[in-house]
Amino acid sequence: MQITSRERNILLLTGLVALVFILSNVVPAIGSLYTTRQQRIDSVQLDIDREQRLIEESFRWRERRVEVEAMQAELETQLFEGETIPFVEANIQRALSQYARDSGITVSSTRLAEKLETEGWLIISQEMSFRTTNAGSTITFLQKLEESEPRLRVTDYSFDRSRNQYSGSITVVGFANSEGLLADIADSR
Repeated sequence: MQITSRERNILLLTGLVALVFILSNVVPAIGSLYTTRQQRIDSVQLDIDREQRLIEESFRWRERRVEVEAMQAELETQLFEGETIPFVEANIQRALSQYARDSGITVSSTRLAEKLETEGWLIISQEMSFRTTNAGSTITFLQKLEESEPRLRVTDYSFDRSRNQYSGSITVVGFANSEGLLADIADSR
């Protein structure tokens, strides 16, 4: 069977229309499928990266939490406790006097404690005058304050010598959490 030139032209035109149809519809559809697939792959890769970062960060946050809890426990040992502010003041004064006596220092006088309340914290300042015959006792006294628990921090210190006796004064501060303390004061008024 022979194809005439007219049939051949029709077949070529049909083939050309089919080719244009394929190029205009099928190729973009394939491209769209490829693009969608690539976007899904990228999205999954981003999710994997995000999950890996979260896992790494969770380890870091756990370590940080352990560090913070340890710091909190250490700081809590440095705070004075008491049911009321006068009890806390008395605890600070008692500790300061005890460290002085243990160091061989004689307490001459103590002033009334001064307190400052701020943002849930109570800062109590205690001043004490002392005398001793041994200058080394003051070093021992300062070392005891440095190692004290709850911590007493020295804010002012003076020291004089007259003949064979030494005298001086020291001001220390102690800290307490004022949450429960302030409510007791308000209730008593």
